[in-house]
Amino acid sequence: MSRKVRVGILFGGKSAEHEVSLQSAKNVLDALDRSKYEAVLIGIDKRGKWHLNQASQFLLDAHDPRRIRLDSEPNTVTLVPWQNERQLVGFGETPALQPLDVVFPVLHGPLGEDGTVQGLLKLAGIPFVGSGVLASAAGMDKDVSKRLLRDAGLPIARFQVWHCWQPAPDFERLTDWLGSPLFVKPANLGSSVGVHRVGSPRELRNALKDACSYDQKIIIEESVSGREIECSVLGNREPEASVPGEVVPRHDFYSYEAKYIDDNGADLIVPADLPDELTRRVQELAIRSFQVLGCEGMARVDFFLSGEHLVINELNTIPGFTKISMYPRLWEASGVPYSELVDRLIELALERHRREEKLESSYRPSPGP
Repeated sequence: MSRKVRVGILFGGKSAEHEVSLQSAKNVLDALDRSKYEAVLIGIDKRGKWHLNQASQFLLDAHDPRRIRLDSEPNTVTLVPWQNERQLVGFGETPALQPLDVVFPVLHGPLGEDGTVQGLLKLAGIPFVGSGVLASAAGMDKDVSKRLLRDAGLPIARFQVWHCWQPAPDFERLTDWLGSPLFVKPANLGSSVGVHRVGSPRELRNALKDACSYDQKIIIEESVSGREIECSVLGNREPEASVPGEVVPRHDFYSYEAKYIDDNGADLIVPADLPDELTRRVQELAIRSFQVLGCEGMARVDFFLSGEHLVINELNTIPGFTKISMYPRLWEASGVPYSELVDRLIELALERHRREEKLESSYRPSPGP
């Protein structure tokens, strides 16, 4: 009987989305087929240290992040590039570790979803779930992703970039161009952390101050009135799109509180009530934007729908995997249950790694005519 595939679930992270990652990781762990996979849990604390823990020590109560203390665990590990037998090296009391076959990063936000961890895993020669370095970095940076989508002729909202060391932007000039209200967002963060809806000069100043506590680059964007539609994408070279879903916030917008704190913060309608032609348009735009950014494995594409006009809001290359997250819910409504979804994502990671291993790493003269 063949041995089980060793899957490293990498979660936590030095990010404002740390607690969300813990919840996602617990759900991925619960969904793994234990007859096929052996889970290796690797938690990253908010200081950036990597820990090897047992599920009972920090994931059992993941629904209450206040009780999670990754930093209290003495067994830390590090990753060593291209050491097939000793990829993970332990410190302190950590025992010798068997090599990993694949890593499932369940990291949200900077230093996890932005290409940094993907680059580390690529250097280490370990297959990993999700997009590579470039697509991860582009998807995380709202400025870069919007420019790429715009240059590809895809519909986005109007926006302006502001850096925290620049003089404060003029509210009147901004609203003359972008209208009112405005949205202020850290360029490199997700889960609506640091996002504010502003309608006055004072609100703009306060929003920029808060956003600058999370990032140095800020997006100031027009408000698009309409419905919030989301679509999940799965695949490598031939990606597929799920049925679309709709988010109906009960707050001013789909804030962090509405997503993760208030159980009644939003209604998630799956599938969305859309005409067939509009559903196909959402799916086509989701796949097209996935390909423009060079994504692989998975992504959730978020839209605004104003009348019949679709605007791409953003792509999430490591979407939430909590019990209420749209990415797995949309695939379940499309006929792919959670456990099968996790299985397919792991296989996509292994398939890409096998393909990349065939590439030459040394120069060879071209064959003659």
